[in-house]
Amino acid sequence: MIDRPTERFSPRAGAYASNRPGYPPEALDALLNGLGPPAKLTIADIGAGTGIASRLLAERGATVFVVEPNHSMAEQAEPDPRIEWIDGTGEDTHLPSKSVDVAAAFQAFHWFEPEAAIDEFRRISCRRIALVQYERDESEPFAAAYAGLVRRYTLDDTEARRARALTAFAKLASSGCKRSEYRYAQTLSNEQLLGRVASTSYLPNEGAAAEDLRRAAIELFDRFAQDGKVSLAMVCYVLVADA
Repeated sequence: MIDRPTERFSPRAGAYASNRPGYPPEALDALLNGLGPPAKLTIADIGAGTGIASRLLAERGATVFVVEPNHSMAEQAEPDPRIEWIDGTGEDTHLPSKSVDVAAAFQAFHWFEPEAAIDEFRRISCRRIALVQYERDESEPFAAAYAGLVRRYTLDDTEARRARALTAFAKLASSGCKRSEYRYAQTLSNEQLLGRVASTSYLPNEGAAAEDLRRAAIELFDRFAQDGKVSLAMVCYVLVADA
């Protein structure tokens, strides 16, 4: 498996674009709260992947600079005149100093070196820095069962890294960092559940282990599906601080 964060999603880009969830409107409201009309805002989406969050921000009228080093992921993005793609990283965005209102990472901060990334976020932002991250809500039966499947086949400590990222951002951002949580769910068909599995960089995607994982995911779907769908309960965390 590829260990380098900037490359590990290359073989999964298509599955990621098609099967990863978006973000609840309330989470985006919290991200932008108090900053004025979105159409007047410039936002850096750092480590943007295929631009899932960027599209949602652009739909609100914001101008979005999408920072993503993985060309395979960027190639999956849908064009939008309000979005500009930049080949950069969380530690070196290539954006000018104080050039955006908001510097945010959506489901990506755990791939960055925390202190260097916070310094870079503060360098380019003149108003706000933020982390937006979703996790499974394992108080719900299907989410808990899916979590068990993931942990059975996981290849590395990515999930622990995500947990550490929430703590690190809050600690480094400032004493005024505000955290809020929003519950939502992703509705998945059998094919979409398999796509969600295929998009996960810390699960096997080839060989016998991948085949076993697919069979187990299908069995899980069959056990929980209603009307041909399952609902994966999630929590979206939003951490914001002044730049």
